[in-house]
Amino acid sequence: MQSERQPLYVQIQEHFKQLISSGKLADGDRIPSEKELIARFNVSRITVANALAQLAKDGWIYRIPGRGSFVGSGEGASISPQAGSIQAEKGVQGAAPGSPTDRTAAGVRRMIGLLIPSMADYFALRLVQGIVNELNDTGYYLATVLTHNSKEREREAIVELTRMGAAGLIIFPVDAETYNEEILALKINKFPFVLIDRYLPGVETNFVCSDSALGAKLAVSHLWELGHRRIAICSDSPLPTVSVDERIAGYMEALKEQGAMIDPSLILTDFRIDDDPLDEQHPLYRHLQSKSATAYIALNAKLGIHTAILARRLGLRIPDDLSILTFDDPSPGLEEPGRYTHVAQSEGEIGSRAAEILIRLLDRPQDKDKDNGQYTKIILRPELVVRGSTGPIKPS
Repeated sequence: MQSERQPLYVQIQEHFKQLISSGKLADGDRIPSEKELIARFNVSRITVANALAQLAKDGWIYRIPGRGSFVGSGEGASISPQAGSIQAEKGVQGAAPGSPTDRTAAGVRRMIGLLIPSMADYFALRLVQGIVNELNDTGYYLATVLTHNSKEREREAIVELTRMGAAGLIIFPVDAETYNEEILALKINKFPFVLIDRYLPGVETNFVCSDSALGAKLAVSHLWELGHRRIAICSDSPLPTVSVDERIAGYMEALKEQGAMIDPSLILTDFRIDDDPLDEQHPLYRHLQSKSATAYIALNAKLGIHTAILARRLGLRIPDDLSILTFDDPSPGLEEPGRYTHVAQSEGEIGSRAAEILIRLLDRPQDKDKDNGQYTKIILRPELVVRGSTGPIKPS
């Protein structure tokens, strides 16, 4: 039978489309719960969630988190702001149904989900602010989920946000040696999403990021001009990421351009700052204590601050004894300039450009059918901002 050759989630969709078209299920009728559907069709939760998300997206059903799924478009339904959308009783006369003007003026707002590993520094805050600024005066609002650098939490968040009726997703992916299958499923199902900060090599998607390799080259060039020859680069990323890999590749290429040998002992990636970096046995503490490097490039702002704290504990003065350069500005940047030399990645612009791409996909659905290689890929040029944490090397 033809249905047997269809994916399971499509079979579930067709089952309910037939019941609704035949009148066996009427507007307002409740669809069985996910648990009931899992048992009835003997499938996984992901399969059920994908089927219901697509039915909601196509207008066959509407979903109210905490209450369930119901037949119909949800017109006139009253849903709290915490739910997946906020529905008004009527649209605007003269506005195209579902258009941005109709949604905004009618009080209908659709959810855009943001998945981000953490909000532990100003990079994340500025990135989110860029997204929020772009969503102002649109028919969308932002729901943020922290994945805590966990692929499992990322997977669950994607399933949950689509189940709740998110119109689209902005994903700061938890990168690793193997990609999250749920992100690949979004692509296969042509669900609107944009990746930020990093992309998935070999997988065509919409993404916005900074040129990580160039950022590392700018950092090495600056320190080299100051006379530093023993330049360490360090990362505490809990999982392998393409951005870390590209920054280390840029670091090595910059040293080669200077005719320098690559010293593996100056590439520090096998540690976590959450593992009590003040412990004298911590790898970063011991490396600083050995004074084998005169300058450190920290691949995130939080790590740069920790490196400075450890250096001061060891009696090292910054920048007289040790130069520290970070990716991203550790300071809020509200009034006075920060004191750390850093690679600025325009995180606010990354967020706003990602939101801009997603809104265009949502408001112009024809643009999301981009399996012909015409995805929007934006790589922003980083800039080096020189502050007081780097200085000339002291004569020996």
